Amino acid sequence: MTDAARRHLFFAIGIVATALGFVGVALPIMPTVPFLIVAVWAFSRSSRRFHDWLYHHPTYGPTLRRWDKYRVIPPLAKLWSVLAMAGGLTLTALFTEVPAWAVVGAAVAMTAVGIYICTRPSRPPPGAGI
Repeated sequence: MTDAARRHLFFAIGIVATALGFVGVALPIMPTVPFLIVAVWAFSRSSRRFHDWLYHHPTYGPTLRRWDKYRVIPPLAKLWSVLAMAGGLTLTALFTEVPAWAVVGAAVAMTAVGIYICTRPSRPPPGAGI
């Protein structure tokens, strides 16, 4: 793949992830920040202008910079993430005809993701500037 084609691919990923992130602002069941993290990553490989716009966005920039520099996930985001996964798993198990092995597989994956989320720092280190 040529460098130009690679940049175009990353730019397209960034645009799609940004759009999904902004959809997540309006839909409570869809996350915002994870998509914007992907968008910043993709733009860092394709468009300095779009990267800087998102990275320094007045609303989302501070969260993206805390993640980028310190891998911080705020406590409320941790809580909502775990509750959303547990709720989704519960609804799936109780109200769908998904095979038991699939529910168990989803539970294992969600548990791993939940552990990852909960073990990230909740705040930047003392004295860290964002």
